[in-house]
Amino acid sequence: MATTTDIAPEEQRALDEIVSRLSEKFPETDSSTVESAVADAHRRFDDTKIRDFVPLFVERHAASALSN
Repeated sequence: MATTTDIAPEEQRALDEIVSRLSEKFPETDSSTVESAVADAHRRFDDTKIRDFVPLFVERHAASALSN
């Protein structure tokens, strides 16, 4: 994942919210696993130029990974 300094503040807030939501959705999964799933999903979009929907796609990919 891009370093925190490379991520726009709004996108970082969205990623933090995704971690919170997924932690609630998957309470049996430890927080480091949720954070890792979000980071892995976010990395998939590192080269995406238009960032508007990246958090949405990250949440979907991370949730899918956690449910498997």
